[in-house]
Amino acid sequence: MKILFYDTFDYDKSSFENALKDYPDITIDFLEADLNPMTATLANGYDAVCGFVNSDIKAMTLEILAGFGIKLVLMRCAGFDAVNLDVARDLGMSVLRVPGYSPEAIAEFALGLALAADRHIVRGYNRVRENDYSLSGLLGTTFHGKTAGIVGTGKIGAAMCKIVAGLGMRVLGYDPYPNPSLEGIVEYVELDELLAQSDLISLHSPLFESNYHMIDDDAIAKMKDGVVFVNTGRGGLVDTQALIRGIRSHKIGAAGIDVYEEEGPNVFKNRSSAVFESVTSTLCAFPNVVVTSHQAFFTRGALDAIAHTTLDNAMAYVNGTVDQLPKPNVVC
Repeated sequence: MKILFYDTFDYDKSSFENALKDYPDITIDFLEADLNPMTATLANGYDAVCGFVNSDIKAMTLEILAGFGIKLVLMRCAGFDAVNLDVARDLGMSVLRVPGYSPEAIAEFALGLALAADRHIVRGYNRVRENDYSLSGLLGTTFHGKTAGIVGTGKIGAAMCKIVAGLGMRVLGYDPYPNPSLEGIVEYVELDELLAQSDLISLHSPLFESNYHMIDDDAIAKMKDGVVFVNTGRGGLVDTQALIRGIRSHKIGAAGIDVYEEEGPNVFKNRSSAVFESVTSTLCAFPNVVVTSHQAFFTRGALDAIAHTTLDNAMAYVNGTVDQLPKPNVVC
């Protein structure tokens, strides 16, 4: 099987080339360009394509790929909102993903963002570099004994629940499908109650039409004053302008943001020489906000798991054993 990988960087190439020794029947070519209707034509002659979080795999892209005889779309990530699944099904295409490559890595990073933002760690570090050892403006919160609200309690959310429980926090969870493995750790409540009671709120939900902008002005108004807010889930879960208003009004006391809905042009790109105004400029101007660029998953263990699961998915398609893959791997 010959696969064309889109939107790849040196670390993608390294992790997949290292894994390929276990998959002699697969060859891979790597592109820096992302997958969209313009670049889909480059897949002519391949058996499959592999996209990532910011790929545009909507109707036109899929129709072009199908025209070249491509029937397999691999996503080397958990999210699949980039793919028009209805069109993929109509075209007889399979879409396979990596649903849980490193939940602990993302949960650990979410806590790191919460601590960095609330305890002003970056600001304190920068002061010391300038020989300023004052503490004014660096006051934070002790999480022990407080309440954490975890929105989405799948594998990543479950890992986050266990971490904050280990800090001695009361843990509230909101999820349409409660996780039975969290019995005795999490108290499931409705979203409004979670928003009203939590001192720390962390988002770990996938993005659907039904929860787009679930965190808007109304949701933020229901939160505790000074709440610590973290999003490592999906940018579209949050109305970014509402978030900014919440920070300015001090309703949100600190925020750690790894994903935001306007991130597309910036994610994984070096734009240090560009002069532009964006939502990141506004967010980074706040002393109580830490913004990173879709970094939460980025560990050696996660990259290795992504590579092997993606290639396992490809081989299952080749061998006609997709039905034997774990159900979460198969999108359509």
